[in-house]
Amino acid sequence: MTQKSNKTEVVAFKVEAELAEFLNQLPNKSAFIRKAIAAQMSMACPLCNGSGQLSRWAHDHYAPLLAEWNKHDCDSCGDKLTLPRDPGELSVEDKIRMEQYFKGGPLLCDPCYEKAPPCDDCDWHIPPDKAAAHQHHAHQHD
Repeated sequence: MTQKSNKTEVVAFKVEAELAEFLNQLPNKSAFIRKAIAAQMSMACPLCNGSGQLSRWAHDHYAPLLAEWNKHDCDSCGDKLTLPRDPGELSVEDKIRMEQYFKGGPLLCDPCYEKAPPCDDCDWHIPPDKAAAHQHHAHQHD
């Protein structure tokens, strides 16, 4: 679910009839105009996909780093995983699996997640060979 920003100002400008006709055919011409202006001012942030902005040099510097940092190994089998950029792309099950990782749990690919039993205390799916370490680190104060 996206959160609406607080837009309080109205800006008006005159355009040619052809451009007005084009804009009026868009499903959301305000969003189109905002994106066009933002693109003209700077490039969309590679991390937030355009909800914020940064300069072209910052974009060109950080985009490759973010792509590299987005690659991880499954904590169980070692398969290469790429974290999704947008949680809206995920199924409910995949959101739960990713949430486990972002809250400090292991990052597991789909097959390993399904095979790993859930912890009795926190419901995280933990590979059997890592269960003792998980209990020690995550539940030592329980």
